[in-house]
Amino acid sequence: MPSTSGPASSGRRTLLKTVLAGASVLSASALLEACGAQPSGKASAGAAATAGADTGKQIALLRVALPGSLSNLYPGQESGILNYIVAGICMEGLFGVDPSGQLVPGLATKVRKAGAKRYVYTIRSNARFQDGSPVTVADILYSIERARDTAASPSTAAYWADLDTAEQTGDHEITLTSKSGDESFVWLPSNADALWVLPKSTWQKAEGRIGTASALPLGSGPYKVTDFAPDSHVELERVDTWWGTAPKAARIRFDFIPDDNTRLLAWKAGKADLALNVPPAAFRQWESAPRTRVVYSPDRSYVGLTFNTSVKPFDDAHVRKAIAHAVDRQAIVRDILRGHGAVATALSTPEQFGGLWSSAEATRRLAAVPQYDYSLDEARRELAESSVPKGFTTSISYPDTGPQLGTAALALAADLKKIGITLHVEELPIEQWLSRLGTHPGLGYMWYFNTTGDPGELASWLLGADNPARYTNRRVTTLLTEAGTESDPAKRAELLIQAQSAQAADVAYAPLWWGRSAVALTDAVGLKDYTSYTLLGEWPSRVYAAK
Repeated sequence: MPSTSGPASSGRRTLLKTVLAGASVLSASALLEACGAQPSGKASAGAAATAGADTGKQIALLRVALPGSLSNLYPGQESGILNYIVAGICMEGLFGVDPSGQLVPGLATKVRKAGAKRYVYTIRSNARFQDGSPVTVADILYSIERARDTAASPSTAAYWADLDTAEQTGDHEITLTSKSGDESFVWLPSNADALWVLPKSTWQKAEGRIGTASALPLGSGPYKVTDFAPDSHVELERVDTWWGTAPKAARIRFDFIPDDNTRLLAWKAGKADLALNVPPAAFRQWESAPRTRVVYSPDRSYVGLTFNTSVKPFDDAHVRKAIAHAVDRQAIVRDILRGHGAVATALSTPEQFGGLWSSAEATRRLAAVPQYDYSLDEARRELAESSVPKGFTTSISYPDTGPQLGTAALALAADLKKIGITLHVEELPIEQWLSRLGTHPGLGYMWYFNTTGDPGELASWLLGADNPARYTNRRVTTLLTEAGTESDPAKRAELLIQAQSAQAADVAYAPLWWGRSAVALTDAVGLKDYTSYTLLGEWPSRVYAAK
């Protein structure tokens, strides 16, 4: 879900999506057909669980160790992936996402497309907020207005730029109209993208404080927030007002433990049942902990360098190419990630093309995007042709929740020093790092976790208007426009790859690696249908007490 992510204006979901893989590249028409086919809260048939058999027992308290802190529970204000993981169990959109990456019913039971740009949603009649009051069309429309408002939802309002109108068209019916007819529009009103519905009265009473400790969100999901301390934890309890199947866990507590060593000690002390973002440097320590399973899988995350092409010296393509040639991506994956990742050749991840191509085939096709292989000789040549042939000094920051990013940055700094560039590396608390992303530094990391099943999710942001690289290219814009309205999945995928190839010649971005998640669970807890989408939406319905 920046997915930059939570910074000031344009982010999607840049935080840590420490969940596993399984994407969909369905067109809007295919997604519409899928909606309503499988109700949320049901496990997919035949999917393997990640622990022993389900005992059928209730779980009094599920404890989750998060690798960062949350300062707001409303993703419109702070849209890191951890915010999505928490928000999805207490607030709903019109649709949610299932473990296979397909849209499933939420507050809407179905949607049909009426023409090229109009989407007609049938609203669930039995939906209730956690105080027992009914969810009305007025509540949904008001929540959409708040979602579009840059003051109420500064982190996600930009997603709604393509919405033309939102109106009631029946007693239990809402129609949304897209300005462009872009195929990704169908994802917009889901709680995996940009809509979280709250009562109109709650919005009005909160006066801009929604999601804070003084204005806890009141949603329609299976859990209600009961306690929130931004530097410590958030607690939720199961409600009986949700329309879906009741989850097994009566209560859930998320503890915010940014420090890796502290999180491991808490785990060994038995203070958590599920831990996200096990760091690569500590894989063996976690694997050897008693009653622990560490699960690894591609997580559809992208890590790369972003160059602000509007500021010196990064407005010079030779400078950007010099830095790109100075990154030893193979060594990063091998030595820093311990092999739990893959060299990124493009902005899109292979898993985003699931349902169209296998991961291997997608990897092969993405490798056709022009590359800047590791070569300090090439880096020196590019720098010599640049506006700063004798080198320069710059800086890069990384979040404390991603130590592997810091280690990789230090390795890059060592190589850049050999060609005359001094790179200062700074670790920041995740909230501060996200805020700095919103200032568009000259050189920055992008750590992005795709949260929808749209293969153009990241590429359309990084290559579109108001992108973090301040990059413009007429050919790229044309290809993105064509991809946006192309309903054939194969043709759309090819257009997206062509756009990325056109950008690569200018090096506004230098892809580094595609990530793999590492998630720890105790042997007393299982999680069905574990994919890269599972921890989005009402995921506690898939948690069970294991033998």
